[in-house]
Order: sequence, then structure tokens, then C-alpha cells
Amino acid sequence: MPLARYPGIADYADSVTATEDSAESDREAVDAADEHDEPTEKKHSALREGAILVTVAIVLYYVMLTFVARPYLIPSESMEPTLHGCAGCVGDRIMVDKLSYRFTEPGPGDVIVFKGPPSWSVGYKSIRSDNPAIRAVQNALSFVGFVPPDENDLVKRIIAVGGQTVQCRADTGLTVDGKPLDEPYLDPNTMMADPAVYPCLGNEFGPVTVPEDRLWVMGDNRTHSADSRAHCTNAPTDAQKGLICTGDPTNGTIPVDNVIGKARFIAWPPSRWGGVTTFDPQQGH
Repeated sequence: MPLARYPGIADYADSVTATEDSAESDREAVDAADEHDEPTEKKHSALREGAILVTVAIVLYYVMLTFVARPYLIPSESMEPTLHGCAGCVGDRIMVDKLSYRFTEPGPGDVIVFKGPPSWSVGYKSIRSDNPAIRAVQNALSFVGFVPPDENDLVKRIIAVGGQTVQCRADTGLTVDGKPLDEPYLDPNTMMADPAVYPCLGNEFGPVTVPEDRLWVMGDNRTHSADSRAHCTNAPTDAQKGLICTGDPTNGTIPVDNVIGKARFIAWPPSRWGGVTTFDPQQGH
């Protein structure tokens, strides 16, 4: 039966159809909005995840540098040829193990990085720029080992520990507790002096008995190293004889507490990749 004969029903049908069309349009609009919002939400989610990952990475890196290991730039030639470095040039970058000495004590032959005691830091001048912006960049690069730290951090090899007596004489060479040392890491070409001819590679010194909880350290480039010999005090009568380090040994030795960590391997440049060997000169291995 034609709906035209029932006007009310026809109007109702038209209304239902219009309502259905409107609902369909609304659904399409909602779907379109959802499709539009979905990439935006995904983008925001990815940004949040990225920010979280970067933050976690920075925190982990900071924890590693503070408690586990840290890169250091070798700024001087005092440890050549074991470690390369020179004033004004690009030296080795080493990874320093800060964890091992929480469980063990520093021992003879270890190559260590340590904070110079006050008597070793006399005359030390900041290597940072006076420009605040440049100084901030230098500090940031120092944190990851691309420039030296702005402090008197030094690297040397341990020769004797607390309770041991170290000295050098022309007829015996360098000894600890009266026993000659075996030092294959010394290179005559680097030092421009032959230990067989000049056993002390400088002035005769000692005997020095190292106080407990302190260390006697020396550079491998013995003729170009301001190490324990350069900072110890002298007895006036012995100094007149050319014999050094016979007075108070405190200034010439460093506190164990000043040790930052043990040099483990050369991280840069790639041509120098490799471990930093610990060779105990007292034991010959």
C-alpha cells in the first residue's frame, strides 16, 4: 500500500531515514577523527618513550662514570711508551676501572690514576677557558674523556706500597726492600738514557720507607716524570751529596685514598686499542 495514502507514516519514515543518515555521518566523522588522532597519539607516545630511554641512558652512564669506570685523557709523556701523551698533542684515552679497588688494594706494578696531593699541586693552574660557555663545553667533554679534567689527576705506576723501603744507588739500581726490580716497561729510546748505564735514571735517592696506607709511584718514562722522587723531602746533609728523598717520605708518597682507579685499557685511538699491562717489578711478572 503506498505510503502517500498515510502521510504520517511517510513523514515518520523520512525522519527515521534522516536520523539513520545523520548517525552514519556522525560515526564516519568519529572514525575520521579517531584515525586522525591515532598517529598523533603514537607520535607523542614514541616521544615519551624516547625521552625516558635517553634519561635512563644518561643516569646509567653517570652511575658508570661515578662508580664503575671512566675515560681519561693522558696529557703528558711521563708514562711512555706504555701510555702515549704529550703537552699540546692528542694522547691516549684510557678507561679507568673504579670498581676493583673497592675489593682489593692497589699493588706494585698497577698503573693508576690518582688525585695529586696538595704538595703535588703547587703551581697547578686551571686549564679551562675564562669564557663561561667554552668552559661549560670543556667540562662536558672532560666528563666523557675528550679533554683532561680540570684537576691535578695524574697517572703513574706503583713501585712500592706501605711498609716497603725503596731506594736507588748507582751500583744496585732501583730496589725495594733491598731486592732489585725487573722493569721491562722502561724504554731506553723513550727515556734517552740506558738503565744499564744510568741505573737511577736521575739522582740516587732514599732509602724511603713508605708509610702505611700510602704508595710510592713513578713514571715509565723515568727521565721525564715528576713522580715521587720530585716531591719527597731531603735531609740537608744528604742533599749536599746529591742524594735525595732521605727526609720525611710523606710528601713523596700518595695516600691510597687518593687513588681514583686502575688503568685497564686504551680506548682511543683505534690504532692503540689494547689492555694496559700490570707487571709487578718486585715479582718479575
